[in-house]
Amino acid sequence: MNHLKKAVILAAGRGTRMGNLTDDIPKPMMKVKGTPILESILRGLVANGISEVMIIVGYRKEVIIDHFGEGEGFGCRVSYVEQVTQDGTGKVVELAKDFAANDPFLLSYGDILVPADSYAPLVSIAGFDGKLTVKINEDVRKGGAVFVENGLVTDLIEKGGEDAPTSPYYNAGIYVFSPIIFDYTAKLELSPRGEYELTDAIKAQVDDGLKLEAVELLGDWADVRDPDILEELNS
Repeated sequence: MNHLKKAVILAAGRGTRMGNLTDDIPKPMMKVKGTPILESILRGLVANGISEVMIIVGYRKEVIIDHFGEGEGFGCRVSYVEQVTQDGTGKVVELAKDFAANDPFLLSYGDILVPADSYAPLVSIAGFDGKLTVKINEDVRKGGAVFVENGLVTDLIEKGGEDAPTSPYYNAGIYVFSPIIFDYTAKLELSPRGEYELTDAIKAQVDDGLKLEAVELLGDWADVRDPDILEELNS
Protein backbone atom coordinates (compact mmCIF):
# COMPACT_ATOMS: atom_id res chain seq x y z
CA MET A 1 0.00 0.00 0.00
CA ASN A 2 1.66 3.19 -1.16
CA HIS A 3 -0.77 5.88 -0.08
CA LEU A 4 -0.93 6.32 3.67
CA LYS A 5 -4.31 6.13 5.34
CA LYS A 6 -3.18 6.26 8.97
CA ALA A 7 -1.65 8.95 11.15
CA VAL A 8 -0.64 9.14 14.82
CA ILE A 9 -0.49 12.45 16.70
CA LEU A 10 1.39 12.73 20.00
CA ALA A 11 -0.68 14.93 22.31
CA ALA A 12 -0.13 13.54 25.80
CA GLY A 13 1.98 16.28 27.36
CA ARG A 14 0.94 19.29 29.35
CA GLY A 15 3.45 21.70 27.82
CA THR A 16 5.06 22.91 31.05
CA ARG A 17 6.89 25.76 29.29
CA MET A 18 3.49 27.31 28.64
CA GLY A 19 3.06 27.95 32.37
CA ASN A 20 -0.50 28.59 33.53
CA LEU A 21 -1.75 28.75 29.91
CA THR A 22 -2.06 24.96 30.10
CA ASP A 23 -3.72 24.75 33.53
CA ASP A 24 -7.01 23.69 31.95
CA ILE A 25 -6.06 22.44 28.49
CA PRO A 26 -3.20 20.38 27.04
CA LYS A 27 -0.77 22.34 24.87
CA PRO A 28 -1.96 20.83 21.55
CA MET A 29 -5.41 22.36 22.18
CA MET A 30 -4.06 25.90 22.46
CA LYS A 31 -5.40 28.10 19.69
CA VAL A 32 -3.45 29.67 16.86
CA LYS A 33 -5.57 32.17 14.94
CA GLY A 34 -8.71 30.80 16.55
CA THR A 35 -8.16 27.09 15.85
CA PRO A 36 -6.63 24.51 18.20
CA ILE A 37 -3.19 23.41 16.96
CA LEU A 38 -4.33 19.78 17.05
CA GLU A 39 -7.35 20.55 14.88
CA SER A 40 -5.17 22.28 12.28
CA ILE A 41 -2.93 19.20 12.16
CA LEU A 42 -5.87 16.83 11.83
CA ARG A 43 -7.56 18.85 9.08
CA GLY A 44 -4.27 19.08 7.17
CA LEU A 45 -3.86 15.32 7.31
CA VAL A 46 -7.43 14.64 6.19
CA ALA A 47 -6.98 17.07 3.28
CA ASN A 48 -4.18 14.79 2.09
CA GLY A 49 -6.12 11.54 2.22
CA ILE A 50 -5.54 10.36 5.79
CA SER A 51 -8.71 8.64 6.99
CA GLU A 52 -7.72 7.07 10.32
CA VAL A 53 -6.12 9.10 13.09
CA MET A 54 -4.99 7.92 16.50
CA ILE A 55 -4.35 10.64 19.07
CA ILE A 56 -2.12 9.68 21.97
CA VAL A 57 -3.53 11.51 24.95
CA GLY A 58 -2.55 12.04 28.59
CA TYR A 59 -2.83 15.35 30.42
CA ARG A 60 -6.40 16.73 30.30
CA LYS A 61 -7.31 14.03 27.79
CA GLU A 62 -11.04 14.77 28.12
CA VAL A 63 -10.56 18.17 26.45
CA ILE A 64 -9.21 16.46 23.32
CA ILE A 65 -11.72 13.61 23.32
CA ASP A 66 -14.68 15.98 23.81
CA HIS A 67 -13.50 18.12 20.89
CA PHE A 68 -12.84 15.42 18.31
CA GLY A 69 -15.13 12.60 19.40
CA GLU A 70 -14.84 9.69 16.98
CA GLY A 71 -14.01 12.05 14.12
CA GLU A 72 -17.55 12.81 13.02
CA GLY A 73 -17.40 16.30 11.59
CA PHE A 74 -13.70 16.01 10.74
CA GLY A 75 -13.86 13.58 7.83
CA CYS A 76 -11.90 10.77 9.45
CA ARG A 77 -12.08 8.11 12.12
CA VAL A 78 -10.44 9.19 15.39
CA SER A 79 -9.34 6.84 18.16
CA TYR A 80 -7.36 7.41 21.35
CA VAL A 81 -4.73 5.72 23.47
CA GLU A 82 -3.58 7.10 26.80
CA GLN A 83 0.11 7.45 27.61
CA VAL A 84 0.19 6.67 31.31
CA THR A 85 3.96 6.81 31.87
CA GLN A 86 5.82 9.81 30.46
CA ASP A 87 9.02 7.94 29.58
CA GLY A 88 9.99 9.48 26.28
CA THR A 89 9.07 9.64 22.63
CA GLY A 90 10.48 6.21 21.82
CA LYS A 91 8.09 4.24 23.99
CA VAL A 92 5.06 6.38 23.23
CA VAL A 93 5.24 5.25 19.59
CA GLU A 94 4.77 1.67 20.75
CA LEU A 95 1.26 2.63 21.86
CA ALA A 96 0.38 2.84 18.15
CA LYS A 97 1.44 -0.73 17.35
CA ASP A 98 -2.04 -2.26 17.24
CA PHE A 99 -3.41 0.76 15.38
CA ALA A 100 -0.71 0.60 12.70
CA ALA A 101 -0.84 -3.21 12.36
CA ASN A 102 0.93 -3.92 9.05
CA ASP A 103 0.48 -0.47 7.54
CA PRO A 104 2.86 2.47 7.26
CA PHE A 105 1.77 5.57 9.16
CA LEU A 106 2.56 9.26 9.54
CA LEU A 107 3.56 10.47 12.99
CA SER A 108 3.44 14.10 14.11
CA TYR A 109 4.05 15.85 17.37
CA GLY A 110 0.92 17.65 18.53
CA ASP A 111 2.58 21.07 18.60
CA ILE A 112 4.06 21.17 15.08
CA LEU A 113 2.11 23.56 12.88
CA VAL A 114 2.51 23.45 9.10
CA PRO A 115 0.28 24.34 6.12
CA ALA A 116 -1.84 21.44 4.85
CA ASP A 117 0.19 21.05 1.66
CA SER A 118 3.30 20.24 3.71
CA TYR A 119 1.85 16.75 4.25
CA ALA A 120 1.54 16.06 0.50
CA PRO A 121 5.07 14.60 0.01
CA LEU A 122 4.64 12.47 3.13
CA VAL A 123 1.52 10.45 2.35
CA SER A 124 3.35 8.00 0.11
CA ILE A 125 6.21 5.84 1.34
CA ALA A 126 6.97 4.17 -2.02
CA GLY A 127 10.64 3.28 -2.41
CA PHE A 128 11.62 4.07 1.17
CA ASP A 129 11.54 2.46 4.59
CA GLY A 130 10.44 5.74 6.15
CA LYS A 131 10.63 9.52 5.92
CA LEU A 132 11.81 12.29 8.21
CA THR A 133 11.01 15.97 7.71
CA VAL A 134 13.69 18.63 7.98
CA LYS A 135 13.84 22.41 8.01
CA ILE A 136 16.78 24.58 7.07
CA ASN A 137 17.98 27.57 9.11
CA GLU A 138 16.54 26.54 12.47
CA ASP A 139 18.70 26.39 15.60
CA VAL A 140 19.65 22.72 15.74
CA ARG A 141 20.62 23.02 19.43
CA LYS A 142 16.92 23.42 20.30
CA GLY A 143 15.94 20.21 18.57
CA GLY A 144 17.86 17.67 16.58
CA ALA A 145 20.45 17.94 13.82
CA VAL A 146 19.84 15.66 10.84
CA PHE A 147 22.63 14.63 8.50
CA VAL A 148 21.64 14.04 4.89
CA GLU A 149 23.41 12.65 1.84
CA ASN A 150 21.76 12.21 -1.56
CA GLY A 151 18.35 12.83 -0.01
CA LEU A 152 18.74 10.08 2.61
CA VAL A 153 19.19 10.43 6.36
CA THR A 154 22.69 9.28 7.36
CA ASP A 155 22.68 10.31 11.03
CA LEU A 156 20.88 12.41 13.60
CA ILE A 157 21.85 13.97 16.89
CA GLU A 158 19.19 14.84 19.46
CA LYS A 159 19.61 18.26 21.10
CA GLY A 160 23.39 18.34 20.88
CA GLY A 161 25.45 20.59 23.12
CA GLU A 162 27.75 23.38 22.04
CA ASP A 163 30.39 20.91 20.85
CA ALA A 164 28.06 18.56 18.96
CA PRO A 165 28.48 18.27 15.18
CA THR A 166 26.03 20.51 13.39
CA SER A 167 24.10 20.27 10.18
CA PRO A 168 21.94 22.78 8.29
CA TYR A 169 19.04 20.34 8.61
CA TYR A 170 16.80 20.54 11.68
CA ASN A 171 14.50 17.67 12.67
CA ALA A 172 11.03 19.09 11.91
CA GLY A 173 9.05 16.58 14.00
CA ILE A 174 6.89 14.86 11.37
CA TYR A 175 7.76 11.33 10.29
CA VAL A 176 6.56 8.43 8.19
CA PHE A 177 7.29 4.95 9.49
CA SER A 178 6.80 1.45 8.21
CA PRO A 179 5.82 -1.10 10.89
CA ILE A 180 9.50 -2.11 11.18
CA ILE A 181 9.92 0.90 13.51
CA PHE A 182 8.37 -1.22 16.28
CA ASP A 183 11.27 -3.69 16.06
CA TYR A 184 13.55 -0.78 16.91
CA THR A 185 11.48 0.91 19.63
CA ALA A 186 11.27 -2.48 21.39
CA LYS A 187 15.07 -2.53 21.72
CA LEU A 188 15.53 1.04 22.99
CA GLU A 189 17.60 1.73 26.07
CA LEU A 190 17.38 4.81 28.27
CA SER A 191 19.22 7.83 26.91
CA PRO A 192 21.46 10.09 29.03
CA ARG A 193 18.33 12.22 29.58
CA GLY A 194 16.67 9.22 31.21
CA GLU A 195 14.15 8.74 28.40
CA TYR A 196 13.52 6.37 25.56
CA GLU A 197 14.24 8.53 22.50
CA LEU A 198 12.48 8.04 19.20
CA THR A 199 15.54 9.48 17.46
CA ASP A 200 17.63 6.56 18.79
CA ALA A 201 15.26 4.13 17.07
CA ILE A 202 15.47 6.12 13.84
CA LYS A 203 19.26 6.26 14.05
CA ALA A 204 19.38 2.48 14.54
CA GLN A 205 17.32 2.00 11.36
CA VAL A 206 19.79 4.19 9.46
CA ASP A 207 22.75 2.29 10.93
CA ASP A 208 21.17 -0.95 9.69
CA GLY A 209 21.00 0.42 6.16
CA LEU A 210 17.29 1.21 5.96
CA LYS A 211 16.41 3.97 3.51
CA LEU A 212 14.88 6.98 5.26
CA GLU A 213 14.17 9.91 2.98
CA ALA A 214 14.83 13.42 4.28
CA VAL A 215 11.91 15.59 3.17
CA GLU A 216 12.61 19.32 3.37
CA LEU A 217 9.55 21.34 4.40
CA LEU A 218 9.53 24.50 2.31
CA GLY A 219 6.54 26.40 3.71
CA ASP A 220 5.82 27.88 7.11
CA TRP A 221 6.73 25.69 10.08
CA ALA A 222 6.32 26.29 13.79
CA ASP A 223 7.17 24.28 16.86
CA VAL A 224 4.77 25.92 19.32
CA ARG A 225 7.09 25.27 22.23
CA ASP A 226 6.64 28.36 24.42
CA PRO A 227 4.41 31.42 25.02
CA ASP A 228 6.62 33.69 22.87
CA ILE A 229 6.11 31.56 19.77
CA LEU A 230 2.38 31.29 20.49
CA GLU A 231 2.12 35.07 20.79
CA GLU A 232 4.12 35.59 17.59
CA LEU A 233 1.86 33.21 15.64
CA ASN A 234 -1.26 34.96 16.90
CA SER A 235 -0.05 38.50 16.28
